Amino acid sequence: MCAVALAGCRREAPEDAIRAQVAALQSAIEQRSASDVADVLDEDFIGPQNMDRRGARQMAAAMMLRHQRIGVLTGPVDVALQGEDRATVRTRAALTGGEGIALLPDSAQAWRIESGWRLRDGVWRITSLKWTPILE
Repeated sequence: MCAVALAGCRREAPEDAIRAQVAALQSAIEQRSASDVADVLDEDFIGPQNMDRRGARQMAAAMMLRHQRIGVLTGPVDVALQGEDRATVRTRAALTGGEGIALLPDSAQAWRIESGWRLRDGVWRITSLKWTPILE
């Protein structure tokens, strides 16, 4: 009985917690919820061209207004921990939209994505994000 109680109290491993947040972000995009996308971003988030958390939420909302259906196709997710409260996540992804599997944006493109993560108040959130096209 004590072993069961202790197992229930054990904290989730950092890599598993980050992977869960990556899955939550993917779900937020597919559910077309810009506010849920923003929930995964740290208050100090910085993206391409100095995009802040608010700008990222607005970009997500605009994309979601343009496309009735959005899917996220990801490759393997590589999590590299840096100490107890920082991590880097690398993956590849493509967004799909509309009927079937049409790629977003209108030109077919897959992306290399690298994100920085921070553990704050027990929750892993994205602090930085950059994406580069795989096909040029």
